[in-house]
Amino acid sequence: MDDLTEGPIKTRREGGILEVTLDRPKANAIDLATSRIMGDVFKAFRDDDGLRVAILRAEGEKFFCPGWDLKAAAGGDAVDGDYGVGGFGGLQELPNLNKPVIAAVNGICCGGGLELALSCDLILASETASFALPEIRSGTVADAASIKLPKRIPYHVAMDLLLTGRWFDVEEAKHWGLIKEICAPDELRPRAWDLARLLESGPPLVFAAIKEVVREAEAMRFQDALNRITKRQFATVDRLYGSEDLHEGQRAFAEKRDPVWKGR
Repeated sequence: MDDLTEGPIKTRREGGILEVTLDRPKANAIDLATSRIMGDVFKAFRDDDGLRVAILRAEGEKFFCPGWDLKAAAGGDAVDGDYGVGGFGGLQELPNLNKPVIAAVNGICCGGGLELALSCDLILASETASFALPEIRSGTVADAASIKLPKRIPYHVAMDLLLTGRWFDVEEAKHWGLIKEICAPDELRPRAWDLARLLESGPPLVFAAIKEVVREAEAMRFQDALNRITKRQFATVDRLYGSEDLHEGQRAFAEKRDPVWKGR
């Protein structure tokens, strides 16, 4: 994947890390065209064996993303239009994305913007970040958040946020476990890169298996999911258990050295 330097989505590739920046002034709202670009970017990330982890961030200090572009909707973008291969924002419905994605949230993160952050695996947030699901005020439902949020935080807290649409700050988000870490505004991007480099150095086949198992097991009984793992019925688990990396990990442990992961 080549770097993108023009348009509403910019990318920067360094080693096995892809940084994706939403840059759509004034508020980084997402219209159909931007969503389709994001889907293409994350699909290319998914399919590139040389890339191991992605960072999703936004340009500017005030907004991460307020979600759906209501001005574009008023201009003709249909709410049920073509969002692209990954659904809204390129991540929510992208199939088989078995690589970690980090969200670096600065400023306002609400509606579909919060749902986009919830589509990532780890969330870092600036001290200035604030969050809300205000869809009720426009007479609609926060669809993805209504599905995801009660599974991530206590039910009654999720229902409070969904039913009132109230704002909550970064400290409350951290309290309920929605975010991993609170950063000073000028430290957010460097910390995201530090975390990405840590994950880049990890075992990609193990990460892939973790993501597939977590995703698929959500709709399965515990024993059924466990049986699929032990019988190698998940594609990523089967690949891992037959890989050079599995043997490398075992040898490195026995030899008391750091493993060298090859992703095969």
